[in-house]
Amino acid sequence: MSDLGWVDTALIAARPQAVAALLRYFRDLDTAEESFQNAALRALRTWPQAGPPRDPAAWLIMVGRNAGIDQVRKTQRLTALDDERAVSDTGDAEAAAAERLDDSQYRDDILRLLFVCCHPELPATQQIALALRIVCGLSVGQIAKAFLVSESAMEQRITRAKARIAKAEVPFEAPGAAERAERAGAVASAIYLMFNEGYSAAAADAERRAPLSLEAIRLARLLLRLFPAEPELMGLAALLLLQHARIAARFDADGNAVLLENQDRSRWNGALIAEGLALIDKSMRHRRPGPYQVQAAIAALHVRSPSAAETDWAEIELLYRALERLQPSPVVTLNRAVAAWKVSGAEAALALIVPLEGPLAGYFYFHGMRGALLAALGRAGEARDAYMRAISLAGSAAEAAHIRSQLDSLSAPAKVG
Repeated sequence: MSDLGWVDTALIAARPQAVAALLRYFRDLDTAEESFQNAALRALRTWPQAGPPRDPAAWLIMVGRNAGIDQVRKTQRLTALDDERAVSDTGDAEAAAAERLDDSQYRDDILRLLFVCCHPELPATQQIALALRIVCGLSVGQIAKAFLVSESAMEQRITRAKARIAKAEVPFEAPGAAERAERAGAVASAIYLMFNEGYSAAAADAERRAPLSLEAIRLARLLLRLFPAEPELMGLAALLLLQHARIAARFDADGNAVLLENQDRSRWNGALIAEGLALIDKSMRHRRPGPYQVQAAIAALHVRSPSAAETDWAEIELLYRALERLQPSPVVTLNRAVAAWKVSGAEAALALIVPLEGPLAGYFYFHGMRGALLAALGRAGEARDAYMRAISLAGSAAEAAHIRSQLDSLSAPAKVG
């Protein structure tokens, strides 16, 4: 991390709390976002010289609130605002809001904001996209990548979501118990994608993006406290914990990605694994399987294996079949192909992914997987083409470097013409 990298890391970590508080204060998505951006710009100017504040989130909330008030005054041509005491004293407003909450575990600005973004007035894809943009601060490009759509299409979704919320005059209040239950699935999806955005970062970016993964785990635990008997939320929390438990072993000293089968399992976090395994075991006793539980069960099989060679790939392949039925997706089938390769060989796995070429044409991992299968079958020329396509789609230098190492391992001469 550069000398000033800590500023970026602090801003990413503080953003969810700051934006949530500003939204509660201004009750307008655009104003809350703009106020935070103004505060972040001021932080970039002042923190390098003055050093970090004791509480970055509180600093950003205060500065953002003042910037927002100034902007409101300009917009309203100096129209008189509420009494200054009401403007300045957020403590009373927060206490009043807390009184309206029927569950103490729901007294969390960020979780409340997720529920606001996941309003039933919006289509499900817009709910989650808006949550990732407003709460997590992900770029339109990052969100588009998560949904496998173009940036322009995602920009339109987010713009429409904001306009629809404004037109419907959606109240920025904590929804009641019934509304929370209705929106829990969308909130869980946003938390899952939030985690993935932090977890999938390359080594050079891992420290900067780590707050997203940690915040997602915290929110998953909070959500589970709201719905303690919901097995899918147990599965979500278990999945995030089991994935994050491997974080220390995912990169080598040079920042190169280390595949799961080559990771030093002694570096995995035993406490997180134990918590995750307990949750997935508890969820399965409810006998109401769902996508998060199945994914957590797959992760559990990996962490329970003493070594990569002892992994139960046949059971993992069956679980991916179950996941395909619960949540059909080209990406799920691509993951199933990895297990099919281990169980039935490269030819069977290649046949499984051939139909995915259309929907996953712009997906880095599809072309990397296809190249690996073709290489295993001795079709070096085709493998090289697939690897080159993967490199062109790589989202980081580490991804590109990994594919180049696969290219170097091909024994066939370079294709001419």
